[in-house]
Amino acid sequence: MNLHLLRVFLTVVEQQGFSRAAEALFVSQSAVSKAVRELEHQLDLPLLERTGSDGKAVRGGVHGIALTDHGRAVFEHARAIFALERIATEDVRDRVELRQGRLRIGASTTVAAYWLPQQLGPFVRAHPRLTTELAVANTEEISRAVIDCTVDIGYVEGSVEDPRIAVAHWRDEPLRLVAPADSALGLRRRPSIGELSRQTWLLREPGSGTRQVAQSLFAARGIAPERTMEIGSSEAIARAVVAGVGIALLPATVVADLILMQRVRPIALGEDETLSRPLYRLELANRPRAPALQAFLEYEREH
Repeated sequence: MNLHLLRVFLTVVEQQGFSRAAEALFVSQSAVSKAVRELEHQLDLPLLERTGSDGKAVRGGVHGIALTDHGRAVFEHARAIFALERIATEDVRDRVELRQGRLRIGASTTVAAYWLPQQLGPFVRAHPRLTTELAVANTEEISRAVIDCTVDIGYVEGSVEDPRIAVAHWRDEPLRLVAPADSALGLRRRPSIGELSRQTWLLREPGSGTRQVAQSLFAARGIAPERTMEIGSSEAIARAVVAGVGIALLPATVVADLILMQRVRPIALGEDETLSRPLYRLELANRPRAPALQAFLEYEREH
């Protein structure tokens, strides 16, 4: 069924005549008549009957236009179809103007806890009718969520190499190597590679960006830990360091208060006392951005 022809037919009935339909549609009356005839031909059904010379409808139609039984059925279908179209148009307009819609963000644990809230909070307050979701997982899991389109965008601290994902540098995050406050290692200015290797290193799980950075540090400095312990969150690792379980390389934001309160000690690594790592923004390559996501990225750039 040709929807353009159906729309012309609907307008003829609603406007109670061909001439008024032509004015409403900004076309000629002959074009309207032709469209209705073509629709009748396509459907192989008579839809309209003109009234008699006295202007009275032949069958309970509207002034100047009478519907056949077939025409009445098609008219009801057309009215329902274009009512749905209006609803869809209004819904899309609301989403474009951010009066409704959904923004789904995925972030690795440290990014979700320390970096995103300061930007996400004001954005959510500015757009209270948006449904905003924040999924928290490690870098590998967020990458998979981006590919599966269960999130619109991802923010991670680990490197991602997948041709399906568009990776952009987001910002750099300082890192600190910390030891328990009463550790002799923490009292040394620059511990040796051997001393570092003899420590118990507390590491995140495989797939975590923080673990990737720690392993890169091992390779770059020649550190070969005799013992390691795997713990599933940076905050839990920091508390384990406080308890004297071992040492750890952690985001500076995670341990800043603990260092200030002297519950852990920072350890210098050569001349670059403070290390850093890049944080990345992930999107599915060639996926169009929804209006809510585009608005969030614009807000992010401005702030």
